[in-house]
Amino acid sequence: MRAARELLKGLEYEVLSGSVDINVNELVYNTAKVTKACLFVCIKGMAFDSHEAAAKAAESGAVVIVAERPVEVPEGITVVLVKDTRYALALISEAYFDYPAKKLKVIGITGTKGKTTTAFMVRSILEHAGISTGLIGTIETIIGDRHIPASNTTPESYAIQEDFAQMVEAGCKVVVMEVSSQGLKLHRTAGILFDLGIFTNLAPDHIGPGEHESFEEYLECKSRLFRQCKVGIVNIDDEYCMKVINGHTCQLETYGFSENADLRALDMKLITRPGCLGVSYQVSGLENFQVEIDLPGRFSVYNSLVAIAICLHFDISKEDMLKALKEAKTKGRIERVKVSDDFTLMIDYAHNAMSLESLLTTLKEYRPKRLVCLFGCGGNRSRLRRFEMGEVSGRLADLTVITSDNPRFEEPQAIIDDIKTGMEKTDGSYVEIIDRKEAIRYVIEHGCPGDVIVLAGKGHEDYQEIRGVKYPMDERVLIQEVLEELA
Repeated sequence: MRAARELLKGLEYEVLSGSVDINVNELVYNTAKVTKACLFVCIKGMAFDSHEAAAKAAESGAVVIVAERPVEVPEGITVVLVKDTRYALALISEAYFDYPAKKLKVIGITGTKGKTTTAFMVRSILEHAGISTGLIGTIETIIGDRHIPASNTTPESYAIQEDFAQMVEAGCKVVVMEVSSQGLKLHRTAGILFDLGIFTNLAPDHIGPGEHESFEEYLECKSRLFRQCKVGIVNIDDEYCMKVINGHTCQLETYGFSENADLRALDMKLITRPGCLGVSYQVSGLENFQVEIDLPGRFSVYNSLVAIAICLHFDISKEDMLKALKEAKTKGRIERVKVSDDFTLMIDYAHNAMSLESLLTTLKEYRPKRLVCLFGCGGNRSRLRRFEMGEVSGRLADLTVITSDNPRFEEPQAIIDDIKTGMEKTDGSYVEIIDRKEAIRYVIEHGCPGDVIVLAGKGHEDYQEIRGVKYPMDERVLIQEVLEELA
């Protein structure tokens, strides 16, 4: 039992009825999970506003209702009025789980690209150095030995605080988490004072219905992290860096290729080995040593450089950093799958034109015999994305294999036809193979010495969504099946 008054501590609120000097058993924000003697927080979502269900929540056992506006409830129920119930949920959750973030070192990473890879790199280094580290991100949440698939990059505030509490119980000392613009906009991280806040880069993304009204709003949401962290570590090379840190309240450190960066990458070299693409560079500034990683391109330098900048705050040895960076792998992020010594095959989550262009441009720098790009597009999503991705692949890849992704409630062939519309603006060669496994078989069978083949779009996903049903489909499994069948 917890006193409602204690859970509401730190919030500005008005008691419309009843009393906050009442004990509650649980904190609930989902109408389907209301329990006897719980405190229920009304949330206005995209499809449903649970203010409309306040009376039903009370009838189901809620004794305290937290709302943004007056609600009709049975007599005797406590109604607490707050300005923003999402913000309130974050602070109430923090109190409900006994402020677990204060028992951890919390690292928050925001930016358009690089959040996931950087988070896994940081965790890899810290774990290698013997520091038990939890992770919350796009792919999964990691608590001790438990790996829990993620549904949102930054979960709801209640889930974050619950995860933090479980990490403390599991003996974690640090948590590294991806902090999305939506997470910041919807106050999912409210109340958390991050020990380190990280900015990777910024480009127009997540703009449209249900996300951000404009790029300016997207940027402003990202910038909020630097008003709720102790130390900010930012990419000084990014054109929007100064705008993102405008109004910051934290101590700042910078990283990048710029001579003004506190931690700087020098003398970058591309590395090519049979079946593997990598990069090496010299770290200078706050530290000085040589780094080599088995991940390609300039963006891998940025990801590893900021991981090093973060880990300098934990007094990690150079040896531990270098070994962990060499071994660090992120599922579905330029993930190499060994198929042949003759050619390189990778899986990547690139699922829009911007990320696909960045990926293919990076891979072209390695001067492959051929750059082969296999991808599809999701159904019931913007058709513009299909045209744009088709045009990008047609322009940059030597061969494009157009296939199916998550068709959802659309016909796969109709999606492929849209992609071809973009392709036809270029001189790029392509083949179309609807079945994704057969498409993978094609690129493996036709792989030539010196080729770089990338399977784009699915990344870490292990399913294919067709007509409302998610069927198991992991590209790693498909590759293995193809190899066994070919053998």
